[in-house]
Amino acid sequence: MNTRNTFSYKPEEHEAEKASNSYLMSLVVLIFGLPLPIVNLIASIIFYFANQKESHFVRWHCTQALLSQFSLFIINTCGFWWTIFIVFGTEKVSTIYLTYIITIIIFNIIEFAATIFTAIQTRKGFHIEWWIYGSLTDLVCKPHKVNTSQNIVSNNK
Repeated sequence: MNTRNTFSYKPEEHEAEKASNSYLMSLVVLIFGLPLPIVNLIASIIFYFANQKESHFVRWHCTQALLSQFSLFIINTCGFWWTIFIVFGTEKVSTIYLTYIITIIIFNIIEFAATIFTAIQTRKGFHIEWWIYGSLTDLVCKPHKVNTSQNIVSNNK
């Protein structure tokens, strides 16, 4: 993770809280939807779209949280269905399966710890960029461009 100050302002209290909530939301949903990987992704998508008119700081962190949940969803879904095929099908437990499950567990623990750390730091108003996800988020989430002559806010594309 990287702490960078790419924003030209210090986020206000409500912005830091909303940005932090984008990470905390996935942890809360985790409790209810642990066996089904899609639950966290759906919650992240809802939170992402609900905050699209917020400041760049909030939108940026909602986007980073969504991207991380999407990759976690893909990894966990593969493990989920592989396990289903073993339990209810003709597949057998193999060394490759066990290695994949251990990798998933490690990845989930790292993501869980990173999410808690990022939620806390973001709540304090710090900008935390995750490796890979931060660069992707920069590509996806652009600041609003304000047209001062007409007071119109539009996306800078």
